[in-house]
Amino acid sequence: MSEQVDDIIRRALAEDAPWGDLTSEAFVPEAATASALLVAREPGVFSGAEVFARVFELVDAGTTVELGLADGEPFAAGAVLASVDGPARAVLRAERIALNLVQRMSGIATLTARYVAAIDGTSARIVDTRKTTPGLRILERQAVRDGGGRNHRFSLSDAVMAKDNHLAVLAAQGMGVGDAIRRARAHLGHTVHLEVEVDRIDQVEEVVAAGVDTIMLDNFTPDELREGVALVAGRAIVEASGGVNLDSVRAIAESGVDVISVGALTHSVRSLDLGLDVTVA
Repeated sequence: MSEQVDDIIRRALAEDAPWGDLTSEAFVPEAATASALLVAREPGVFSGAEVFARVFELVDAGTTVELGLADGEPFAAGAVLASVDGPARAVLRAERIALNLVQRMSGIATLTARYVAAIDGTSARIVDTRKTTPGLRILERQAVRDGGGRNHRFSLSDAVMAKDNHLAVLAAQGMGVGDAIRRARAHLGHTVHLEVEVDRIDQVEEVVAAGVDTIMLDNFTPDELREGVALVAGRAIVEASGGVNLDSVRAIAESGVDVISVGALTHSVRSLDLGLDVTVA
């Protein structure tokens, strides 16, 4: 487990029990032990297995977690996803944080898998966006991968991506987008990926001719996407964004785009209903 993930878990545990678990300390004997089962209340795709186990380990190294599924595996309602054994106070203290994380990650993986299934047979791929929960990006990005999706740039430091607000600033300075792209390309390292967003079909040729790696067609209709793909003609990766949902994604994929970015994978997802059934001895 990475230090970044451990830090997320430690912060969550400290937030939830900054001065200890008063309830368990008052009601549960120190010597009591507990067993628990992580049970699915609904079907889905598992994500966060190691994260779930790590929460219990960080609370008390004497707690053991046996995983019944690996990340990315589908499950039915009623499936036992993991079992936990250890000191009762530790199990009860870790319960909510472990559930919060695995429920959210599994919800993202499950939704992502639905999008991936919806475009099966096309050449497009489903990717996430930076519309993630602050501080949880590394976990939410893993969940997208567990659901069969791909990751976009991880942060602002990973690639150049000029969007509408950047272009508005350029326009206010009297600079054309083509000239701006060429100037940026001249100053960027040869390994840096350059992407530019457009929202009109008449912008496509100027942007592609200036030498971008990816052009994002934002809020285009499927017919406009097909026209945009034909104009690009293989000179850049074509990404579709905006207005993407489970009803529209198939038509978007069939337009011939290479990438479909879906903010809803992380910003509008519902946590999956998983429960931890505890027995205290």
